[in-house]
Amino acid sequence: MVHHTMNTSNTRAPRASSNNKVMTAIDGSWRDGAPAAQRALQMLRVGAWALIVGSLGACAIDPYPYPAPPPSAPAPTSVTDNDPLPPAQQRGKSRWTPVRWAELPGWGQDRLHEAWNAWVRGCERPVSGHTALCGEVRQLSIATPAEQQAWVVRRFQPYRVSEPDGSLPQGLLTGYYEPILPASRVPTATHRTPLYGPPDGLRPGQPWYSRQDIDTLPAARAALQGKAIAWLADPIDALILQIQGSGRLNVSEPDGSQRQVRVAFAAHNGHPYQSVGRWLLDQRAISEASWEAIKAWAARNPQRQSEMLWSNPRTVFFREEKLSELDARFGPRGAQGVPLTPGRSIAVDPQSIPYGTPVWLATQGPTLSQQKLVLAQDTGGAIVGAVRADLFTGWGGWTDPAYTVAAALKQPLQLWVLWPR
Repeated sequence: MVHHTMNTSNTRAPRASSNNKVMTAIDGSWRDGAPAAQRALQMLRVGAWALIVGSLGACAIDPYPYPAPPPSAPAPTSVTDNDPLPPAQQRGKSRWTPVRWAELPGWGQDRLHEAWNAWVRGCERPVSGHTALCGEVRQLSIATPAEQQAWVVRRFQPYRVSEPDGSLPQGLLTGYYEPILPASRVPTATHRTPLYGPPDGLRPGQPWYSRQDIDTLPAARAALQGKAIAWLADPIDALILQIQGSGRLNVSEPDGSQRQVRVAFAAHNGHPYQSVGRWLLDQRAISEASWEAIKAWAARNPQRQSEMLWSNPRTVFFREEKLSELDARFGPRGAQGVPLTPGRSIAVDPQSIPYGTPVWLATQGPTLSQQKLVLAQDTGGAIVGAVRADLFTGWGGWTDPAYTVAAALKQPLQLWVLWPR
């Protein structure tokens, strides 16, 4: 699910901003729905029993078999924090330095069962070296917190993530979410902004019509004839949806019925992402690049709204997905190919941390103060570097925590990967 982070400062490329995904859009970050986006950080508190049921449900639909650990690699019978440490590992964009469990801030205080659903889903497409452990992950879905913690310590070695030269950066944590928006299946007097599926003849890597072309050229309109999935009332909401990379639509059908569907990133028109927030800041039209400020400016300057939108030539095309009861309890599929779990799935730079890796995250700031287990399950154009992560906060509307947390989240970060012994 490629997305752009949600903050408004402009320091990223497609996700190249150093903000969160929510405002990423605004400021130059771009989740873009390229592969990669509950309430923000409610951490899927459905209660222990619901979590167990969710884990079992995930197992029931999992098409991937997981062999038991091979006899040649039995689990260590005991591990202490005094055992010799393994050597450091050099990765493409990071260095992993082994540490003691006691060095992980907050280790032993997290509610690991809240991360287990994300771990089980990640086992649908396990990272190399973790496959044999997935059978144990599944069995431990109904284990006690103490049993889960003891297993993690016995089976995994923590490594501090740093720059390739071993230096420790400040790190950056931002957030992204899945918007929920009202929509109409057909154009109406109020819903006039289309969300399109990919046009015929679109070739990856080759520029197609720009956003302005799509709005103004008859040839572009003709190429998109019959491709509209649904229609929104606000073109800025459509832009936000494109930046996040996926979302849920409460669609009103022609017969008057309503249903919720998911739209996921399918392609884009091959043009570079440009931040409309940056465009407005450069013109000194606004003093801060928040979606609230952008919408307020557009309301005051309706005659210039198209000019603002056209400053970003990139357009994202979607595909519609049905939402089953189980699907609705998870987010969209991230770049790993598994559904995201609110508060427990992060987007990372895969050249620093492979998809599917369990990660210990520590952050302290005005929006969040957390030390917890998360899973690397997504990426984004703005998520680049060794200690860089985008936290999936869930789904919701403008007043829900999923949005407000993702929009505000931009603070220092420390990461430790957990790698099989």
